[in-house]
Amino acid sequence: MKRHTATAIVALLSCYAAQAQSADPLAPTGRWTGYSSGHAPTPPMGWNSWNAFASAVDEEKVMGSARRIVDSGLARKGYRYINLDDGWAASRRVSDGRLMIRTDKFPSAAAGDPQTPTFRPYTDRLHAMGLAAGIYSDMGRNTCAQAWSATDADLPKGSVAEREVGLHDHIEQDIALYFRDWGFDYLKVDGCGLRDFGPASPKVKAGQARALTPIMDLGAISRTDVPAVQKLFRRVGAAIERSRPDGNFVYSLCIWGAANVRAWAKDVGNTSRTSDDISPAWGRLLVNYDSAVHRALYAHPGSWNDPDMLYIGAGDFDAQHLTEARSHFSLWAMLNAPLLIGADLRTTPDALMEVLGNADIIALDQDGAGNQATVAYDSSDLQILIKTLSTGDKAVAIFNRGSGARDVSLQATQLKYRDDAPIEMTDLWTKQQVRFTKDVTLHVAARETAIFRARGVRLLPDGLYLSEQPGKVNPAVDGVTRPIADPTIFRTASGWGGTHGAGDRPQYAGWGGARADSAPYGQTLQIARKTYQSGIGILVNSRLEVRNENFRRLATQVGVDDSATDKTHAVTFTIYGDGRRLAQSHALEWGMPAERLDVDVSGVKLVELVARSAAPANEALPVTWGEAALTGH
Repeated sequence: MKRHTATAIVALLSCYAAQAQSADPLAPTGRWTGYSSGHAPTPPMGWNSWNAFASAVDEEKVMGSARRIVDSGLARKGYRYINLDDGWAASRRVSDGRLMIRTDKFPSAAAGDPQTPTFRPYTDRLHAMGLAAGIYSDMGRNTCAQAWSATDADLPKGSVAEREVGLHDHIEQDIALYFRDWGFDYLKVDGCGLRDFGPASPKVKAGQARALTPIMDLGAISRTDVPAVQKLFRRVGAAIERSRPDGNFVYSLCIWGAANVRAWAKDVGNTSRTSDDISPAWGRLLVNYDSAVHRALYAHPGSWNDPDMLYIGAGDFDAQHLTEARSHFSLWAMLNAPLLIGADLRTTPDALMEVLGNADIIALDQDGAGNQATVAYDSSDLQILIKTLSTGDKAVAIFNRGSGARDVSLQATQLKYRDDAPIEMTDLWTKQQVRFTKDVTLHVAARETAIFRARGVRLLPDGLYLSEQPGKVNPAVDGVTRPIADPTIFRTASGWGGTHGAGDRPQYAGWGGARADSAPYGQTLQIARKTYQSGIGILVNSRLEVRNENFRRLATQVGVDDSATDKTHAVTFTIYGDGRRLAQSHALEWGMPAERLDVDVSGVKLVELVARSAAPANEALPVTWGEAALTGH
């Protein structure tokens, strides 16, 4: 009897130990946890109706742009998705909850039973053109146009219940309708319904909408229920997978950088907006670009940072502003952003069609390695971006953010090339060749982005620094416990509020996240006064997942970064291979020299890098994986 009791106790304790380990976010899992469902091995390309038409969209406008994509050759270059944004829904039928289509705007939807309109003829037509079809919804009961439109001309009609065309309370039903019944391939899910219909909102007070307690606030992460928002978006993702089990879909999150989405969307969907809506103004481009440019480690094949649609064709990016239009396109390609055209392509000038059709720059966005560019030189008025391509070549972009021309010194070491060997670069706009050794001075006009494809001799002849391959590095746990707004994102008077109110305040959480070749708060990587030009900076109590493709060794110099303000708590660094511990450092404190870890990863598919401490505040203890590299093919 006692033996049985002892056995039961041992079994129970073992169970508790296993549960404790599984509950430990730093415990190795041996598997890649970044989002891999859907079909987005490269960033989606196509067209979206919103920038050109807002909610005043109709079938002829959409098909006109779709025909231009095909006839111009853009479809052959990868522009595939034709995405219908807000404005298509007429109402929700109360008797059975079915969504009704505005057949006055989409007449093909009424071709069968006019009492039960269907988008199937519309999607079939797009599919027959070799294209794919996207549609829009909102996570709340009501959509963004219902919250913000100045007129109800293009809004759903009927009773309060009939006007509730969002996903809330209808997730399974609507998702099945979109993907199984109507044949859509792409879903964009907005979030206005989760923030704009509280009891005090004008539409609710006027009796035009039912109150839904806001769980999200773009202006303050402290007023957002992040777990609740994330749970809803995971539910939608799971519903899509059930409705499209072949995985041929794209799931796009659109909550504009709210709810700390820049940290977790990489685990939930195929694309995620990192900022509020773009507008055709240079200052607004800077905001949207800044929201994604330091987030290279938070994107990978299958899940991409989305700084919003291309606004080429209007305002500061029209045919009279080709420098700005080319910058817009070049930067989005370096960010691995979705390339979704927002113009009315029926009237878009040929000069802008040539910008959108630059095959060499499209190739950078669509490169199979999936590495978002990292920042090699960073300042408020000029940045140098470098991207490692699947061929081993580098993409180089020199972005002059300011109002005056600059002579820029590009150095071989910024490309992680040897400075004693020749480098050849091709300008991807002019096709001119540039050859140099060590460094070269390039003249870059105001608002210009000079963009090149480069080839040279690598600093690591038989491997890659982890910071060169962010598409294979996932900050599964980045150590951030108190999300706060990133103060480095450009703030503009060209935002949606204009000069009303107190101005464009910092609002996009993400400050302190994992970064390539930089400490989490922007300082140079440094351990005990020794600087590292390459490496990963991250907060303590973090776990990085690294995909290994046939490399034999991983080596790194580890330690507490000099930027840490916690100078008393020790950190232990551990490397795991497919869940098995390969190496562990001594307990290292601030000011102690880096310790080298060098392990055999032959045959290992997933390497995990864990930095652990008993420190009470992760944000006070940034750590550095200096010169972290995979070598030895």
